[in-house]
Amino acid sequence: MSWIPFKIGQPKKQIVPKTVERDFEREYGKLQQLEDQTKKLQKDLKKSTDADLAMSKSAVKISSDLLSNPLCEQDQEFLNMVTALDTAMKRMDAFNQEKVNQIQKTVMEPLKKFGSVFPSLNMAVKRREQALQDYKRLQSKVEKYEEKEKTGPVLAKLHQVREELRPVKDDFEAKNRQLLEEMPRFYSSRLDYFQPSFESLIRAQVVYYTEMHKIFRDLTQQLDQPGHTDEQREQENETKLSELRALSIVADD
Repeated sequence: MSWIPFKIGQPKKQIVPKTVERDFEREYGKLQQLEDQTKKLQKDLKKSTDADLAMSKSAVKISSDLLSNPLCEQDQEFLNMVTALDTAMKRMDAFNQEKVNQIQKTVMEPLKKFGSVFPSLNMAVKRREQALQDYKRLQSKVEKYEEKEKTGPVLAKLHQVREELRPVKDDFEAKNRQLLEEMPRFYSSRLDYFQPSFESLIRAQVVYYTEMHKIFRDLTQQLDQPGHTDEQREQENETKLSELRALSIVADD
């Protein structure tokens, strides 16, 4: 959202108090920042959910590839282990998809709807700016005729321009007043609007990771060899790797 005021000749009279203009710029600046933050949050959530889905899909692909490994045909124990892994990865993917669907429905869609309001706000600010320029233009004309010699034609023209100025002034003041009243209300409403969405985001994550804990706890119980510590497994792997390196076909020349 950007605001570039039109450049015209300025009237000598200060038609908008500086304090009012500062208030307007402050409130509008807060909404510009809010729009930027809303867009950034939408993009970040999209990247996060896409990455989550890609992760679980990749995990399912890996377990599926392992199932087609020839070792599964030759070793029943290995087949049982990979089958347990494949089942866990598919469960993880299913819960992940549910989580992403929930986030899209309760967080991303409300964010998108909230962001769709800003173009209308931007247009209202542009209409206010156009009304201000019309106000300044006619005020400059009034001042020009007020400075001239008070002849009949000049007084007639001055009266005409003043009559033109009155509804334009009223239109600007109405638009300005409405924006100054409603922009702070819109900005304050963001808390009530977003809180349910972020609560839903937290709940979706809690449900997902609770289920992940159960899935991987069950998987660990199926795969773990009783009485083996991580250090013992690491030592066994090193021993087997050393045996492989001792083979002539992998020995260094």
